[in-house]
Amino acid sequence: MNAPLRTPLHFDLQGLLRAIASNETNDRLGCKLDSSQWEVLAGYLQPFALSQGQLLIEQGAPDRTLYFLESGALSVHYEDDKGRVRLAMVAPGSAVGEGAFFTHNPRNATVQAAAPCKVWCLTPIRFTELANRHPAIALAIAMALGSLLGRRLVNKPKRVAVT
Repeated sequence: MNAPLRTPLHFDLQGLLRAIASNETNDRLGCKLDSSQWEVLAGYLQPFALSQGQLLIEQGAPDRTLYFLESGALSVHYEDDKGRVRLAMVAPGSAVGEGAFFTHNPRNATVQAAAPCKVWCLTPIRFTELANRHPAIALAIAMALGSLLGRRLVNKPKRVAVT
């Protein structure tokens, strides 16, 4: 899943924060944390790189990890029972994985890197640790993800991005 890219990448939380701040679409993460809270959250996130074409999430997988996109683009698609493919694109400053995170259901779509990406992940175990040690930060993340989920569900083309 997280193979290295050809050129070395530098991961810095500031890149993710810039991506979130510059995303003015309806698909933005929109998390309201101050700089000290972001620094705390960074200790619970794991950055990694995806090369173009690499799978991040596979439809049907039982995983509940959250992913925050710093750079690149993610393609989200699934095949329904009639063989039709639905597609959405996710830009930097957004997240994927919120559907399974909240529902505990298997992933309902596949997410693939449409370009080389920098991604930050938050596993359910690390989220639980965060919630126990820093409940206000965990609540802010959960509320931002819930808001993103709600906006995607009312936007038909973005519904497929609820993974």
